[in-house]
Amino acid sequence: MAETVWSTDTGEAVYRSRDPVRNLRLRVHLQRITSSNFLRYQPAAQPGKDLIDLATFRPHPTASGHRSEEEEEEEVVIGWQEKLFSQFEVDLYRNEAACQSPLDHQYRQEILKLEDSGGRKNRRIFTYTDSDRYTNVEEHCQKMTTAAREVPSFLVERMANVRRRRQDRRGMEGGILKSRIVTWEPSEEFVRNNHVINTPLQTMYIMADLGPSGKLGYKKSEHVLCTLKVDSNGVITVKPDFTGLKGPYRMETEGEKQELWKYTVDNVSSLAQPEEEEREQRVFKDLYGRHKEYLSSLVGTDFEMTSPGALRLFVNGEVVSAQGYEYDNLYVHFFVELPTTNWSSPAFQQLSGITQTCATKSLGMDKVAYFSYPFTFEASFLHEDESADALPEWPVLYCEVLSLDFWRRYRVEGYGVVVLPATPGSHTLTVPTWRPMELGTGAELRRFFIGGSLELEDLSYVWIPGTFKGERLSRFGFRTETTGCVTFRLHCLQQSRAFVESSSLRKRMQSVLDRLEGFSQQSSVRSVLEAFRRARRRMQEARESLPQDLVSPSGTMVS
Repeated sequence: MAETVWSTDTGEAVYRSRDPVRNLRLRVHLQRITSSNFLRYQPAAQPGKDLIDLATFRPHPTASGHRSEEEEEEEVVIGWQEKLFSQFEVDLYRNEAACQSPLDHQYRQEILKLEDSGGRKNRRIFTYTDSDRYTNVEEHCQKMTTAAREVPSFLVERMANVRRRRQDRRGMEGGILKSRIVTWEPSEEFVRNNHVINTPLQTMYIMADLGPSGKLGYKKSEHVLCTLKVDSNGVITVKPDFTGLKGPYRMETEGEKQELWKYTVDNVSSLAQPEEEEREQRVFKDLYGRHKEYLSSLVGTDFEMTSPGALRLFVNGEVVSAQGYEYDNLYVHFFVELPTTNWSSPAFQQLSGITQTCATKSLGMDKVAYFSYPFTFEASFLHEDESADALPEWPVLYCEVLSLDFWRRYRVEGYGVVVLPATPGSHTLTVPTWRPMELGTGAELRRFFIGGSLELEDLSYVWIPGTFKGERLSRFGFRTETTGCVTFRLHCLQQSRAFVESSSLRKRMQSVLDRLEGFSQQSSVRSVLEAFRRARRRMQEARESLPQDLVSPSGTMVS
């Protein structure tokens, strides 16, 4: 006979199911192996002496001369929260005086009906459901550690008193507004009282009465075979796990006559038929379709489109941080300037903002102020000139960094400017800044002691002012000092009919879109091209002022 391979892993397993838990079916098989004394003591055979007869370890016969197979082996199929009465409960509820609660009277009526119909089918295997007293006592007395003398902590006692199994409880509709949603300075007692989990949970115990034959119905002989817990999210906890392909579990009784039992717990829930699965898929599909229609009704069916030839720009931005500045308590004033031609924004749109004052923290050699200040704006570009020489201008973001001291005096820490990205997507931009400065130590002493410093009357002077109409903008003699930098995070979204309309219209708009996409590179080399253009103009003027005999026919100077 092959040796039995026992399963020693008695830990719990967690499953998740979308099906109703009422469809759960378990098959529990319980079998007595033999007296455990046989396993503890096996005398060695001595030469010249007869071997011990194994018949001496056979089960003792009953008064009728044979042992009942029902008491030696039993198999039961149990459903979720199905009540199987034990011999102890049958003896208890027969006495009407022992029935105190409505549940006790209900159990009494069920037991009487079972006796009228021939008695209960189970013998040793029975169950305790979520409504039984055993569930309350077991959860209150369960140990959290393996220590022999465990002292339950305050949290364990509080968790044991929380009735977490009633899923039919409903919270108060509407709700009463709490006076304090956030407790900024919680006391130790407050933390201890609120550190309790209250998740709806239902519990079921599959038990076995392992008492001697003819002496069933004693509490001390009851043993837990399997514990099932199901929460409202469909999470099923089984302890120990389903047997499956593993070996059976073993259980050894205590007392003078120790016995060894083995049992298995298998999931025998019926599989859904193809017709039922198809019906379920149709129900889910209809449910998801209705939910999609509900979301569509919230959004609306009319999608606002831009006018032909227009491009709409949405920017969700964030002032992330500022670093490298001299003083503490920084804040940033920023605004977006739209080009005067072909750009517009809604009347309600705010194109400027100011962050909160933020203290700096040391990060390496620099001091960094983290703002995480969000902002958003919308602008529209209407392209009217489709000539090849027309280059679209793009919005510009200006920023001004200031510091605030203890006496509420502010100082200008730096000015910066950056052209908004012309391509959609997420962009992280680092804007270097500078500030005007005066010669001499007097200005710095005044800045340090009484605050104040040189400021720009027009922030657009950092870039090219919109009011400038000339050909050259000279900043000669303007003294500045490089300071820190500001980090922006921009999420840009563009909308245009050219993205979705027919290929013919898309082809007509392609020149505009190409110029818009290439503007990021064009803006970076614009200053270089303008410098070359000015140098070429100056060389032309110099050649015109020279005598003709010093200029060759090709236009170059003769050495």
